[in-house]
Amino acid sequence: MTDYYDELETRDPGAREAALMTALPNAIGNAKSNAPGFAKILEAVEPGGVTSRKALAGLPVTRKSDLIELQEAEPPFGGLTTKPARELSRLFMSPGPIADPEGHGADWWRFARALFAAGFRKGDIVQNCFAYHFTPAGAMFETAAHAVGCAVCAGGVGQTEMQVQAIAHFGADGYAGTPDFLKIILDKAREMGTSISTLKKALVSGGALFPALRQEIRDQGVEILQCYGTADLGLIAYESEAMEGMILDEGIIVEILRPGTGDPVPDGEVGEVVVTTLNRDYPLIRFATGDLSAIMSGASPCGRTAPRIKGWMGRADQTTKVRGMFVHPAQIDRVMKRHPGVSRARLVIGSADGKDSAVFLCESENGDEALAERISDSIQAEIKVRAEVRIVAKGKILNDGKVIEDTRKYD
Repeated sequence: MTDYYDELETRDPGAREAALMTALPNAIGNAKSNAPGFAKILEAVEPGGVTSRKALAGLPVTRKSDLIELQEAEPPFGGLTTKPARELSRLFMSPGPIADPEGHGADWWRFARALFAAGFRKGDIVQNCFAYHFTPAGAMFETAAHAVGCAVCAGGVGQTEMQVQAIAHFGADGYAGTPDFLKIILDKAREMGTSISTLKKALVSGGALFPALRQEIRDQGVEILQCYGTADLGLIAYESEAMEGMILDEGIIVEILRPGTGDPVPDGEVGEVVVTTLNRDYPLIRFATGDLSAIMSGASPCGRTAPRIKGWMGRADQTTKVRGMFVHPAQIDRVMKRHPGVSRARLVIGSADGKDSAVFLCESENGDEALAERISDSIQAEIKVRAEVRIVAKGKILNDGKVIEDTRKYD
């Protein structure tokens, strides 16, 4: 019998959606009223009217890539927090540089749910090998472990021999950190001849957990699950023992958008992960992560009823340059919208005889030469680049979220 972190995880999906939509106007109102940056971004928005996903889809998107510029213009957090820095708990400076806040309160980043799903329980000792220096990952998982009732050995990154010694000395039950560093620790323990057999579980993030690596770690007696989050949003999704996709956290609203736009895509189609948080200190509204994923159908076999995503599937920012012109995903979307019969499109950039080539693939059930000519004219007008237009049947363009594919080789 699976047990759960709280009753929220097994709610009726309709009740969950109703609760999120009920909370949404307050989150938007809080952001607009108390965060000066969002007061500008949401100037034309009436919070009380945003009570559905359709209404949410009409709001502006704020991109992670915007944060550096916003924070330079209005330090330290771009006006996106509802409290000044002096009233917060921790202040971080991630690479970019991008400043990240942490407010007061237990499990502020909401990672306890992921730790619990990975088997961590009250009384466990956690070897926390996420970075504590400047970036928030160490604090994210330490506060989550405390919320579950675990003791934490603050290992941080590096010093592999000392990590092994600490795990053996304290009898750590579980590991939190990147998957590749866990393998390094296990290999080092074997090299040192030191038993760390108390280590039975791990929750990893911040790196790819390939099937072969997962199996190698499991073969050494450690059950390993992964979660997905960001320094801005905290937990987004996590694996359960079912290991069938990642279950969305209960404290956020997730949309999957066509890259470069604010438009949601149908469930199952790959697009950019965009998150709205219910966090009162840092109420990010339609925050585009730059990551690609897709909504999975059905519920997890583990009994948790929240929607699932397929996990991290790459980056959404596909901006590139062809024949001296920058091409952005939003431009591809604008070309599509000029031609309603086109359901999916992709610009494939290659190289032939040392020169850039451009092929514009379009899915359409009613494609003909005249449509191809019209699309070609739209591409020239929008992108200022001539492209060969090829109309293909529906389903022929790979569902991987790419709208610009650069096949040129630079080595």
